[in-house]
Amino acid sequence: MTRGSGSNERDDQRTAAPAAPSAAEANPVSQAISRLARLHRMIAGQLLRRIGLYPGQELVMLHLWETGPQRQTDLVRVLHSDAATMTRTIQRLEHAGFVRRIRSPDDRRSHIVEPTPASLAIRGEVARIWAQLEDVTVAGLDDRTRRRILLDLQIVESNLADAAAGHPQ
Repeated sequence: MTRGSGSNERDDQRTAAPAAPSAAEANPVSQAISRLARLHRMIAGQLLRRIGLYPGQELVMLHLWETGPQRQTDLVRVLHSDAATMTRTIQRLEHAGFVRRIRSPDDRRSHIVEPTPASLAIRGEVARIWAQLEDVTVAGLDDRTRRRILLDLQIVESNLADAAAGHPQ
């Protein structure tokens, strides 16, 4: 490519999808979703790291800030997680001083998780990070295209949720 052509090889390389194995090439939507999820999580991680969070932890914090203290088992259900992952997430958030766990007064086997006053210091920043992540994700797309993509992604999510529940389309 020549210098004055309006594009350069580095831009072409950055936007081009990496070569995929033949099995992935035969399934381009799944391959694209895999790449997008990886990149989205990577960017989220870069942004969240500045405030001492890792991807997924901000979702727990957003839920707790919005709804208040929750049983840990309810967080697993609401956030579509598993018990082991949620336990590690809560332990890390507790170690960082963003949540505290207390035994449930109703069921001594379960824990109530609540945001700490210290966590409120990062609440606004988490919202700004999610807004920045959204801006990066949909940069260059008009409102109509954004709405269409969102509808299509909701259909894909529903298909995958049905399959995960044992009810494939």
